[in-house]
Amino acid sequence: MLSRTADHLFWMARYTERAENTARMLDVNVQTALLPQSAEDTERGWRAMLGISELQDDFDRKYAKLTARDVIDFMARDPANPSSIVSCLASARENARAVRGTLTTEVWETHNTTWLEMQNQLRGSRLKSDPSPFFEWVKYRSHLSRGVTIGTMLKDEAFYFIRLGTHLERADNTARIIDVKFHGAVSDKDSKDDKDGGQDAHRDFYYWAAILRSVSAFEIYRKVYRDVITPARVAELLMLRPDMPRSLMGCMEEVVANLSQVCNDNSAATERFAGRLHAQLKFASIEDILEQGLHDYLDRFLADINELGHRVSRDFLLPIGA
Repeated sequence: MLSRTADHLFWMARYTERAENTARMLDVNVQTALLPQSAEDTERGWRAMLGISELQDDFDRKYAKLTARDVIDFMARDPANPSSIVSCLASARENARAVRGTLTTEVWETHNTTWLEMQNQLRGSRLKSDPSPFFEWVKYRSHLSRGVTIGTMLKDEAFYFIRLGTHLERADNTARIIDVKFHGAVSDKDSKDDKDGGQDAHRDFYYWAAILRSVSAFEIYRKVYRDVITPARVAELLMLRPDMPRSLMGCMEEVVANLSQVCNDNSAATERFAGRLHAQLKFASIEDILEQGLHDYLDRFLADINELGHRVSRDFLLPIGA
């Protein structure tokens, strides 16, 4: 396969997944902002949202003051923000258009229709008055794109590059969500010194439940653990469970499997690098990870995922910056 074609397919999938993950993060912030909390806690949550995507500086240059409405507008509909939902879905559509002949008609029409319908979704003041339906629409269109891809495309190199892009992006976003949300929960807990324990217990439940729902894992958690929601079990589910679709382990299993399908004479080192990341998760325990520090572990994982993306680009795709 031509590297230019593989590049378009890979980034088509990454942008679609990025749009979905941005919608998930915004939605969970909207839900947690409804919980009883101080104005400082609410602002900290929205700043964490910007921090996940490394967009705090860009936001501050554009807005003098942080408000929930401005963060949602910046992350959802601002075309000047390359990581906004609008920008990601537009980029996914442009990459799909560039390789239209490689995609099935159903896959192309799904991306094109998403882009066309997005204009109607953002018309008027619906995003300001009630943004959750828009976020659900974005998630639905991403699900539809994946389903149509799996259901209609030949399982050849084109298919495997799409799946590779999806799961690299998903691993990166899941790690960012875990890191920022756990760090925020610990900081919030330390500042309260266990006052009003009953109220805090209820708030903790809704906080962790919202995080689980942000990655479609609430029902899965109940099925796996059948018990109260605890931070350690949330971390274990989102990091180490291979049967959890959005977990780090689940993503890395897919990355390794799809890399093996597109390997070439230059990719042996990249396959070993991915295999090492997979093995680190496979043979880890959540107790060991928490003991050495969750933030440090996830920092290293994010650095490694970024390096893996560069290696994939070097071995298979267009050179970065081309």
